Amino acid sequence: MTEPLHLFVPGIPAAQGSKTHVGRGVMIESSKRLRPWRATVTAAIIEAGWHLEPVLSGPVAVSLIFTFPRPRAHYGTGGNANRLKETAPEWHDKRPDADKLARAVLDAITESGTIRDDAQVVSLQVRKRYGQPGVRITLGEEL
Repeated sequence: MTEPLHLFVPGIPAAQGSKTHVGRGVMIESSKRLRPWRATVTAAIIEAGWHLEPVLSGPVAVSLIFTFPRPRAHYGTGGNANRLKETAPEWHDKRPDADKLARAVLDAITESGTIRDDAQVVSLQVRKRYGQPGVRITLGEEL
């Protein structure tokens, strides 16, 4: 594979990383949304056929752009209810954390069989912004 792969997966991104102790040394993911989100990303990658490409076995570069729905406060009121305020931010600087969002998607890429291990990722760019909810994934060989 020489050309990078590109894919948009719609949905509300969920973070991975925080765990809850439930007793007897057992830890579970705190987010109930994580498992369905990761399954959605894995299914989209498989549907796109990324797992049919030769499995990436060397260094990998990944770019992730997470988009979140805008809150109502970003829009005007009355006749301007569908208009974005001039002061509405472009970047989503609220929770969830970018690194925890990335962890969930990297695990989905690995689960799909596109790469052997997420330790292969040597270059990772993560962004969070407002827009159509989901994640845009770009994956390629790092030369």
